[in-house]
Amino acid sequence: MKKDFQGFWLPLDEYTSPIPVTDEMIAQAEQKLNFKLPSSYIELIKTQNGGIPANSCFPTTVRTSWAENHIAIENIRGIGGTDGIDSEELRSIDEDWGYPIHLGFVICDCPSAGHDAVMLDYSQCGKNGEPRVIHVDVGNPDEPTITVLAKDFKTFINGLVNCKEYEE
Repeated sequence: MKKDFQGFWLPLDEYTSPIPVTDEMIAQAEQKLNFKLPSSYIELIKTQNGGIPANSCFPTTVRTSWAENHIAIENIRGIGGTDGIDSEELRSIDEDWGYPIHLGFVICDCPSAGHDAVMLDYSQCGKNGEPRVIHVDVGNPDEPTITVLAKDFKTFINGLVNCKEYEE
């Protein structure tokens, strides 16, 4: 990916782990999750271990539970701690909410108090492949609504835009 992440993160401590990401932490998270993490995600969280991105909206071509033409994210989860992708407590909460964690795991929370989230979806690539990024709305507990956002995490990160673009 080799992107310059200067200005990518908002200068807030919320959702940020003070522990810098190490190769050992990555290996432990991959073992715990039973999924290989995308290299673009690893590169990003090595700059800061989770947090709130400055650009937190992603355009869509279909209506979502959030808006007619985009979704919003609250954060990008890091590794370790209470807010990490490998947090057993968060995985349990995600499962209780009805997220299809058999597909992958939640990578971004959305500002809907748990009713939708962004996940990495390994269903088409296998546990060691490059997952696509999906938006999952669990408003209908019988059948979550899944919207494909990007073919991979790199495309997702590069596609984030400032939410002011959607203000009227």
